[in-house]
Amino acid sequence: MIPTSMRHPVAQAALLALLALAGGPATHAATDAQAQALGKDLTPLGGEKAANKDGSIPAWTGGDTKAPPGWKPGQARPDPYASDKPLFTIDASNADKYKDKLSDGQLALLKGKKDYRMEVYPTRRTCGYPEAVYTNTRKNATTAKLAANGYDLEKAVSGGIPFPIPANGAEAMWNYKLRWLGEGRIERYSTVFSQPGDGKFVPLVQDQWTVTPGGDLGGKPIPDGEGAEYKLLNEVVAPAARTGELILVHYFLAKDNDAWLYFPGQRRVRRAPTFSYDNPVPGYENLLAVDQYPMFGGRLDRYDWKLVGKQELVVPYNTFRFNDQGKKLADIFGPEYPKRDLIRYEAHRVWKIEATVKAGQRHQFPKRTIYLDEDSWMMVAADIYDAQGKVWRVQESYPYVAWELPACVYQGYTVYDLNVGRYMADNMPQEGKTDWLAGREGRIDANKFNPDELRRAGAR
Repeated sequence: MIPTSMRHPVAQAALLALLALAGGPATHAATDAQAQALGKDLTPLGGEKAANKDGSIPAWTGGDTKAPPGWKPGQARPDPYASDKPLFTIDASNADKYKDKLSDGQLALLKGKKDYRMEVYPTRRTCGYPEAVYTNTRKNATTAKLAANGYDLEKAVSGGIPFPIPANGAEAMWNYKLRWLGEGRIERYSTVFSQPGDGKFVPLVQDQWTVTPGGDLGGKPIPDGEGAEYKLLNEVVAPAARTGELILVHYFLAKDNDAWLYFPGQRRVRRAPTFSYDNPVPGYENLLAVDQYPMFGGRLDRYDWKLVGKQELVVPYNTFRFNDQGKKLADIFGPEYPKRDLIRYEAHRVWKIEATVKAGQRHQFPKRTIYLDEDSWMMVAADIYDAQGKVWRVQESYPYVAWELPACVYQGYTVYDLNVGRYMADNMPQEGKTDWLAGREGRIDANKFNPDELRRAGAR
């Protein structure tokens, strides 16, 4: 589907070319003529600059990445759009009116959960990035390529989007996987496992260190010698029964994850042999598969990735109020869903991708539909289907602008399991803290991310 707002011949030709090739494992880069649209008719990351036909999605003018006066990194993040009022509310009574701007999963939530609603605000295209990200993206546009297998990344440079003018779904997914989030971060976050009935829950609280080699703004070759996509180290700080548990995970560009676990009661580190694909995340009450973190993670090899095209979708965006670190978890997360008036929804253009399990492969999720924001390549929504073609799990993330980077990011995301009637809210920053500049400013020790260090940390 070619957006009517994209009228410039160069930009339109680029989209026509990519949609014509959307089903195949193309390994070529964009042409010079296509790449010239970046920063002109297209945003520097490949989105459409123009407004949509009725103006409900405005033109992109560079983003809104300037911090409010007086704010400093490490302080609570105020909502710069607190004075905005909802334009309308979508609920079960009018969901069909807006169904062309809703996913299957969103419709299922609206119609299946009592009093569930989405409050829709004016659209603000706030995403913007450092100039180095745009420079590296322009270089990638004509040089990055997939491997011959059609799903691994063979060549790109760090600090930018590899395929700003994607030719297929796998390329679009690599844009999501390598979207710029800085050089590494340290955070304390909570995971909430909903409890039907009285709704009372005990959050899982963890400290996490993350390094992202692809975030290097120097435009270094990807893959590097190690071939890591990112690494993370988690330590449980609550509840008391799990305090001191550690997990170390290495996510690679072209091979399966490596993971190691430390349990204080056993006082030893053991390797997790199956920390990938649809295996359940340990300790997450069977509400999250490994490749659902964070929204999607891991290799692309088990699915065919079809780039369906662009559409307008109502999604969480600019969710400063919801992510407020001063808010209490108990005041946000109810038995069926998070408090509805805290989540800001906006209409945005997204790339729609359909992932279908390949012939001869297995996965408990036969089909996934994924939606990537055009201005940032964040995964803002995803629907997961069961073997009967019914929506099983529904996911949404909660983006905001991290002014200190600057970049559009999300930490928290929610997974609704419609089959068991529960949801899980993961990586929630409320009652926590986040240091987005830790990698850039040297507060992350690269030596922490190996199993020997895990043994030493567990022994302390």
